[in-house]
Amino acid sequence: MGLIEVLIAVLVLSIAFLGIAALQATSLSTNNSAMARSMATIASYSILDAMRTDVNAATGTTYNTTVKANACPDGTGSLANYQLNAWCTQLGNTFGAVESTQGTIACDALGNCTITISFDDSRAGAGGSSTEKVVTQAIL
Repeated sequence: MGLIEVLIAVLVLSIAFLGIAALQATSLSTNNSAMARSMATIASYSILDAMRTDVNAATGTTYNTTVKANACPDGTGSLANYQLNAWCTQLGNTFGAVESTQGTIACDALGNCTITISFDDSRAGAGGSSTEKVVTQAIL
């Protein structure tokens, strides 16, 4: 009788430890997704700060474009091209240099800008989308 009680106790503990391991795995994937969204926010503020150094070009819609991390624009010719190339490279290094990693800039003549960063977030776990979008709006 005592041996059966021990076996049942071991079974209950095993199930509990499996539940804790699953919880830990879910926690790690969710934390990774949150870190990626934080890095996207940092990248959006990075390009906004770069555009503030070149306000005339930014309000003149020179920066209005979509960059893909697998095909960054040429960084020669103007300050805007250099900064877009550096930003695209930053996105590729952070989220992977693939086509699904994109950054879109849309500014108007008044300096109202919307930065949208899209990246693959398929490792976020259940309930998440495979494509994550982080949208930041600011005034230059």
